[in-house]
Amino acid sequence: MSPLRRCTRPACLRSAVATLTYVYADKTAVLGPLAVYAEPHSYDLCEHHAERLSAPKGWEVLRLEIDLAAAQAPTADDLEALADAVREAAQVPPPVAGPTDTPRRGHLRVLGPQD
Repeated sequence: MSPLRRCTRPACLRSAVATLTYVYADKTAVLGPLAVYAEPHSYDLCEHHAERLSAPKGWEVLRLEIDLAAAQAPTADDLEALADAVREAAQVPPPVAGPTDTPRRGHLRVLGPQD
């Protein structure tokens, strides 16, 4: 979970730890662990707002277990893995040797180093 995702409540600057989604057909609000990706029809909430969540009259709130320890700041291992991934992505692959006459694609043609 990304520590950069914030609570979607206005003026709240806390980090999100839970995701709220609505199942309109069942009149149910589902509050669970922070989703891997931010979705446009879900709401990320901090611990404070997740605890105080209430649903509209006639609706049910389904609360899934939230592991707050996993939602905390990244560990040294997480940061090291991220740094390794960035280093790996930054490496430029060696140029591929190929024929100088390359096939045409539509109206464009790739030119080799001698052209």
